[in-house]
Amino acid sequence: MTIAIGNDHAGTEYKFEIIKHLENKGIKVLNFGTNTNDSMDYPDAIHPVAEAVETNKATFGIILCGSGNGAQITANKHQGVRAALCWNNELVSLARQHNNANILSIPARFVSLHQALGFVDIFLNTPFEGGRHQTRVDKIPIDCN
Repeated sequence: MTIAIGNDHAGTEYKFEIIKHLENKGIKVLNFGTNTNDSMDYPDAIHPVAEAVETNKATFGIILCGSGNGAQITANKHQGVRAALCWNNELVSLARQHNNANILSIPARFVSLHQALGFVDIFLNTPFEGGRHQTRVDKIPIDCN
């Protein structure tokens, strides 16, 4: 499994801890985020994560910004990406079970590091239920032709 991760300045601390957490589990990580706390524009780190998921270079993505909103909006501009903004365990589970989310957006300024690490584990270990949910997920993309 390969995870693409991207962050702006608000998510740097959490990103480093998430990378350690994933690597301790033997998971390969592609780091597209900033490594500093200097202000930067979140789309510059989020588009590469979404592209990695979109092109199957990564199994899943994890994105972090202050509110999680900008990161999620940016990622969802990519076809085949289903980024979910989650701030509690139930939302993370439902994002995987019902929406087959392939990118987890974490609001770094609104959750603890402990919570964020828990979200990552839930996200990676929760399967998509398929069935009636697959029918709904299939209706998400827009045919641009």
